[in-house]
Amino acid sequence: MRTSEFDYSLAPELIAQIPIAARDHSRLLVLNRSDGSMKHHHFYEMVDFLRHGDVMVLNNSRVMPARLRARKVGAGGRLEVLLLRRLEPNVWETLVRPAKRVVVGEQIEVVGHSAAGENYHLPAEVIGVGERGIRVIGFADEGHLAEVGEIALPPYVHVPLQDPERYQTVYASKEGSVAAPTAGLHFTPELLDRIRGKGIRCLFVTLHVGLDTFRPVEANDPREHTIHREYGVVSPEVAGELSQVKAEGRRVICVGTTSVRLVEAAARASGPASIDPFAGWVDLFILPGYCFQVVDALVTNFHLPRSTLLMLVSAFAGKELLLKAYREAVARRYRFYSFGDAMLIH
Repeated sequence: MRTSEFDYSLAPELIAQIPIAARDHSRLLVLNRSDGSMKHHHFYEMVDFLRHGDVMVLNNSRVMPARLRARKVGAGGRLEVLLLRRLEPNVWETLVRPAKRVVVGEQIEVVGHSAAGENYHLPAEVIGVGERGIRVIGFADEGHLAEVGEIALPPYVHVPLQDPERYQTVYASKEGSVAAPTAGLHFTPELLDRIRGKGIRCLFVTLHVGLDTFRPVEANDPREHTIHREYGVVSPEVAGELSQVKAEGRRVICVGTTSVRLVEAAARASGPASIDPFAGWVDLFILPGYCFQVVDALVTNFHLPRSTLLMLVSAFAGKELLLKAYREAVARRYRFYSFGDAMLIH
């Protein structure tokens, strides 16, 4: 297996820079794994492909204002700090830019102002150094970070977002992600009501999206890539219902690759005939050849070449069929990536 096998060409103008006006009016490519057929619809028509008794699993993680403006104390050099995950109270794993001269013991100051106009200067210290710009930072008080932080848009989005809520799902409730679980951005409250009205249960899990969403796989062999860990929770109630659904032979439809990784990790940590509650770090890297235990259908966006997300979807749909669908989407001028269109793979 080579990373180059998960590459494809995309014209820059197909990378969506802003969300469309109505969330559920994005396009939807429906891909049938059994016969290889492709149908072209709009997202609000998804309900037509769902069945009474299906269960839909959605990630309710909310994007935190993770981008901070900072400077070195004394030297005054400007820094950008991206919060990745909270290790313990007041201690965060972060991505710092530029990181080259930010060493252990470096005193920094996060600067910014609240929506009410109050200015903040929050002292912090670098207490650990990792690879590729990773720094562990201890804050004197993390209480005001959310007030001075900004939502960090993906690096391929170059247009400022007018409404930050458009980079949140309508059901986001558990803050902790660096990036949005973007497959869920297409849902509206009305569409969710229509889905439930057809006899489909919507179950919510939490996986906080981390650094790996932004990083392509650089190793020639993807099996040599170390995926970034993300914290996830499957509640006892959701675990029990998923176990019952699988026992009864009904379908589990995951919304987004994050939901897939979490429920599959929970299944792997469980007994052979059940899905147990789960709370912990997820480092499951799904590649072609993986045997899915839970997921029967997948709602997902179009992903970057050479990314772990594209590899996961290739494992589910079949690499050749998926890349054929991507070529079809390019030819039909679908919009790609976070604010782009979606696929339903069943």
